[in-house]
Amino acid sequence: MTRIIQSPLAKVLNIRVDAIDMERAVRKFCKILRDERKGYVCVAGVHGIMEAQRSRALAEVYAQADLTIPDGMPLVWVGHAQGYRDMQRVTGPDFMLRIFHQSEYSGTTHYLYGGEAGVADQLREIMCRRFPGARIVGSRTPPFRDLNKSEERELIEEIRFLHPDVIWVGISCPKQELFMYKYLPLLDTKVMVGVGAAFDYHTGRIRDSSEWVKRAGLQWLHRLIQDPKRLWKRHLRNNPVFLFQITRQLLLERLHEYPKEPAPELVTADSELGFDDTSKPQEASGTRSAVA
Repeated sequence: MTRIIQSPLAKVLNIRVDAIDMERAVRKFCKILRDERKGYVCVAGVHGIMEAQRSRALAEVYAQADLTIPDGMPLVWVGHAQGYRDMQRVTGPDFMLRIFHQSEYSGTTHYLYGGEAGVADQLREIMCRRFPGARIVGSRTPPFRDLNKSEERELIEEIRFLHPDVIWVGISCPKQELFMYKYLPLLDTKVMVGVGAAFDYHTGRIRDSSEWVKRAGLQWLHRLIQDPKRLWKRHLRNNPVFLFQITRQLLLERLHEYPKEPAPELVTADSELGFDDTSKPQEASGTRSAVA
């Protein structure tokens, strides 16, 4: 039976982002687990939105996601401007902690995939100490490249043996999004979640910022100060263009009165991505439809 699950969506440069807060994000995630169907969750910020403008493949990954969480205040501000006043920021690290904290899902099994050498194993130890009932059945540090055939078979066999309910993927955007789209059909798991830098946050490799910095939308600057060599080009490339393009979008929406709840659209998942990365993403709609 085909069933359409709808949720309100903000449109950020043609990428659909769920207009939710932490409570609704957790409820929707838990519903995916209860429904016994495969799905994946994206955690989107300005970096991911801008990468999707340059890659139709990545834009399609976001379009097919069961849940795209607003991990960035600029996305929340866009949602507010479009009438979703209850939309709040839900960061990948916070979302991960909240799922582990949910006592009613203490039997859920987890697998950690990502980080530099030793990080996934360290995170496993930290999470098991912090949440004594957590069932983390395995962890793996992938290479900084695509998996070769041998590594791919090894991963598939390990997941088939461990059968985790959730795979947490921390290999940065856009690699983690493309990884989830490609491997979800191949891995014996229910849900994959791309949480970016959550592995580094929870193991202390990245210092978290204070709440006022987060609310002001300045966490990117806090991270830039900690790792300028790696991040300065990303922010220089993305932030000014995002500011220009989103200002233009919001002005046009004001002129044409942005439609908050258009008719639902049925979305079906493709078996593979075959797009040219130079292509532009298609127009996004205002509700997310997932097929179960």
